Amino acid sequence: MGISMRIALAASAALALTIGMAQAQEKSIKIATEGAYPPYNSLTSDGKLVGFDVDIANALCEEMKAKCEIVAQEWDGMIPALQAGKFDAIIAQMSITPERKEKIDFSKKYINTPAVIAAAKDSDIKGVTKEDLAGKTIGVQGSTIHYNYAEKVFTDSEIKSYPTAEEYKLDMANGRLDAVSDDAVTMGNWLETADGACCKIVGTIPNMPEIHGDGAGVGVRKGDTALADQFTAAIAAIRANGKYKEINDKYFKFDVYGD
Repeated sequence: MGISMRIALAASAALALTIGMAQAQEKSIKIATEGAYPPYNSLTSDGKLVGFDVDIANALCEEMKAKCEIVAQEWDGMIPALQAGKFDAIIAQMSITPERKEKIDFSKKYINTPAVIAAAKDSDIKGVTKEDLAGKTIGVQGSTIHYNYAEKVFTDSEIKSYPTAEEYKLDMANGRLDAVSDDAVTMGNWLETADGACCKIVGTIPNMPEIHGDGAGVGVRKGDTALADQFTAAIAAIRANGKYKEINDKYFKFDVYGD
């Protein structure tokens, strides 16, 4: 092969590499969040997605040097929509559980907070055991770890499932439920509002790893380990460079990353 041909091939390879890198940088990642789970994610009156999850998603995309679009997706259809290719990742407080890992893959966790039970301030409920809740009607958002736990443990109670957290909160505030169960931060945030003034937290639910999992991670399609690993690396980076703390402190008074 002549020198001129070698130079031409080398130049062509370099150009292809440059174009490939540029295309990789321009590739957009579509991320879904629920938009109905404050303070993690919610929609403003003008339809803008805001909250901890949204800020974390933007920080991770910036760290990954990726162009990202964040969209709202109803919780019940979140995993099927990911599997169908409607978006590339989920950042919506989705806990990394054995059941979900059979359907999708995850990054390492980006948050881990406990579950709690809340009841009316004048309630006779004193704790969070099966016996404490016997005969009570408990409201929980469906298709969540909190619903799964309630169904498994509170077998002497009536478990009422709701499409969103906002709906069970409304029924609780209006006296149509005896208790509700959810993430401690979500519940605490609600209790600080006028609507949540009805209620109090009666206790923290003990962790059950097979149900509660290992914290919430970024969900991706099964087999997309490269994207999951990129998110894991970005989570570690924003934890190290202070960006995570900046976002954390905007919403919370303690480190929600957990142990």
